[in-house]
Amino acid sequence: MIGFDPHDHSACIRDAVAAADALCMHAGLRLTPVRRRVLEILLERHRAMGAYEILELLRAEGLGSQPPVAYRALDFLTTHGLVHRIERLNAFVACATPGAAHDPAFLICRKCESVAETEADLAPVAAGAGFELEATVVEMQGLCPRCRE
Repeated sequence: MIGFDPHDHSACIRDAVAAADALCMHAGLRLTPVRRRVLEILLERHRAMGAYEILELLRAEGLGSQPPVAYRALDFLTTHGLVHRIERLNAFVACATPGAAHDPAFLICRKCESVAETEADLAPVAAGAGFELEATVVEMQGLCPRCRE
């Protein structure tokens, strides 16, 4: 599980951006400077962020000031599995396992709104019911270890 544990944050960012570069190169996609920066912003903050919050940071860095700039970048990143949309928060979070086929589940802290990604392996449950699973969205709300203290 990818959780709330302390880790080497700079290595986390470096590895995730490298994975995004490799995924895009392999698929013949362009990770433009704005797309890359949106991914980096989400990785740096390590929490879910709304499109307008991201847009404010892009604006401050001179990378765009109109909402379509952020929405187009987020659309690209979500379409290619580099970012997930957190429905409950109407926000986005960087994928913990970019490029890997997985059904993520999100642990959302109701106090600090940090988000951890884990695996929701519901395919066996669905198959047992004769249901062909096409997509899952699992969002769980509670308190992260830091907020529980």
